[in-house]
Amino acid sequence: MPPTLASLVHHSALKLTVRAGEDRLDVPVRWAHVSELADPVPYMEGGELLLITALKLDAEDPEAMRRYVRRLAKAGVVGLGFAVGVNYEDIPKALVDAAEEEGLPLLEVPRRTPFLAISKAVSAAIAADQYRAVTAGFAAQRELTKQALTDGPQGLLRALAAQVDGWAALYDASGAVVGAAPEWAGRRAGRLTAEVERLRERSAPASAVVGGGGSPERSGPDDRHDDRVELHSLGTGRRPRAALAVGTAAALGTAERYAVHSAIALLTLTTERSRSLHAAQQRIGAAVLGMLLAGEPDHARAVAGDLYGGLLDAPFRVIVADATPTPADGGGDPFDGLTEVVESAAARAGEAVLVVPEGDRLVALVADGGAAAEACAQYTASLESARAAGGAGPESGGEDGLVVGLSAPAGPIAAAAAYKQAEQALSVARRRGRVFVEHEQLAAGSVLPLLADDAVKAFADGLLRALHEHDATGRGDLVASLRAWLSRHGQWDAAAADLGVHRHTLRYRMRRVEEILGRSLDDPDVRMELWLALKTTSTD
Repeated sequence: MPPTLASLVHHSALKLTVRAGEDRLDVPVRWAHVSELADPVPYMEGGELLLITALKLDAEDPEAMRRYVRRLAKAGVVGLGFAVGVNYEDIPKALVDAAEEEGLPLLEVPRRTPFLAISKAVSAAIAADQYRAVTAGFAAQRELTKQALTDGPQGLLRALAAQVDGWAALYDASGAVVGAAPEWAGRRAGRLTAEVERLRERSAPASAVVGGGGSPERSGPDDRHDDRVELHSLGTGRRPRAALAVGTAAALGTAERYAVHSAIALLTLTTERSRSLHAAQQRIGAAVLGMLLAGEPDHARAVAGDLYGGLLDAPFRVIVADATPTPADGGGDPFDGLTEVVESAAARAGEAVLVVPEGDRLVALVADGGAAAEACAQYTASLESARAAGGAGPESGGEDGLVVGLSAPAGPIAAAAAYKQAEQALSVARRRGRVFVEHEQLAAGSVLPLLADDAVKAFADGLLRALHEHDATGRGDLVASLRAWLSRHGQWDAAAADLGVHRHTLRYRMRRVEEILGRSLDDPDVRMELWLALKTTSTD
């Protein structure tokens, strides 16, 4: 520990005597400084033991001493050493009384003890404390390294918590707690996810300190809120890959600081190594995906091995994501967020997940009904809500940012079909201005919402324009007659009854439709196009 006034008083060679402030001798001394100035405060930083002979002070003036001592105390001076036998044979009573009144420790320095001896003692004690801290830091580093090699990140967290006499927690790229020590610290760490998310928005390396507010009532150590928590981002990329939280009852000392820095370095190395392994796994995943889409499931299984084999043994879904980088992305990967939540959810659930960048798209295979698929749905739902709250129109939701399509459940043999389903769902999502669409939603719904496309509307308007122009002259109601006839599947009597006209009148009108359009209503393709055109214009 650093030197204190008490350790200096007990120093046998200095022979110091306490004359005031005996109950405040446990305060640390940052330095010993000699100054005979009447006002040395501008040159103080706080934590000093000030040494004087009162060469320029009227130490017998009570009011002057009160002002002098008060200024020293406010400046953070921790003690005053007065050399007797130089200008004063004894410490004047005015100075003693002022020190007692202010609570400032006052030490009597005998004539045979030079100020230099006190300065050397303080300097030597500080150096010894720093040496002990460095030695303890190296020992902590060795212990942390040993635990990291034997028990991985969890062992490192246990060792770090013991070193700082507090707790430690590790967060993954999504901000979820993946490890904590002691065991009760998991709940405490879980309350800091918002702070961790804010930290992740800053470029690495970044750190923050969270102070405790705290409720006076606690049911156990895991309910502690009054600790001091340091948050540190981990990773060397633009976006932090993980974060470390360290909670203690007070600010970290030098040795504890060494331990935290060592833990950060070790966890960063682990994170970067994991990224390298992840890149290698991604290359294998790309090969597996290519074989599945090429209709070679057996070869895909052989290459997948234990890494992705479990994913291919059960129904999976294909995710196809497309994104246009926005200014908010800062030119980064627009798929970062989706990749992180999907991979983190899969890791926590012990699921295999295959994520492959494919040009300007992202393709993923996730277990049907698994945590990764659910995380994808929740993540895109949050984006949908955020865009809706921000007043973004369909075109902004469809053209900028993330758009995701999800296939129906499939197996290795039907992987190519599932990929096509995901692409179709993606196309519909973009067309509708949505963030996320499942292919099953399309199959269970109606084709009519797809007719809202501007190109389809333009085709319908062009196809029916001549009929609308004819009706505008008041010479008949060809559009309504055509709609009634098509809705009755060409049944003349039923359609004529719906219109309230004679069936011969309806026959005449249908001949006029054929003449005006130059198309035969006997052609089923013509009838289909006219019916869709009528449905499209009726939704305007």
